[in-house]
Amino acid sequence: MTQTHNRQSATILLVDDDPNLVLLVKDYLEMQGYAVLTAAHGREALDQLQQHTPDLIICDVMMPQMDGYTFVSTMRQHQHLHWLPVLFLSAKGQTHDRVKGLQTGGDVYLVKPFEPDELLAQVQALLKQTARLREQQRTSPTAPTPPPGVELTPTETRILQYVARGLANREIAAELHVSQRTVESHVSNMLGKTGLHNRTELARWAIEHHYA
Repeated sequence: MTQTHNRQSATILLVDDDPNLVLLVKDYLEMQGYAVLTAAHGREALDQLQQHTPDLIICDVMMPQMDGYTFVSTMRQHQHLHWLPVLFLSAKGQTHDRVKGLQTGGDVYLVKPFEPDELLAQVQALLKQTARLREQQRTSPTAPTPPPGVELTPTETRILQYVARGLANREIAAELHVSQRTVESHVSNMLGKTGLHNRTELARWAIEHHYA
């Protein structure tokens, strides 16, 4: 096993009803050193999560029996799973589709067809981001402590930390290598979750709950 494979030993749950795409993505990610579990739809994915806790979920949106949005919304309701980073795959690339994906609980929304290198880069970025957050929560005496009922995704947590430090959306987008629109969508979603009215209130809330 190479040094690269040792570094990339994460487990990924791939949820998609297209067997050809599953085969291609699974083979590609396994070549990069990842372990890949698969499910054909949301219900099967929930069954998988009862047996295994992956490090990341790649999920199609349109699937039979249970679509990606319903699956992720259901998964986020479980305390031991709500932290899992989610990368949505979809053939729908309109702005409102992307916004819905992020508001539903996705951290990244990737439009089909996509380049394998882009998928890999997003996977690596999400895993690094989640690892940093979990390490911070493990070692910090004042780790983020959102009140009951407020559950943030790993990307929302990271963005909130930048908001608490006073960075503008444009600066946050540059730090995370995403579009400013993506950051704005996450901020809007966090305002809805926290019941706050503007970015200033969100920054104050973040500081009070130790995200700074």
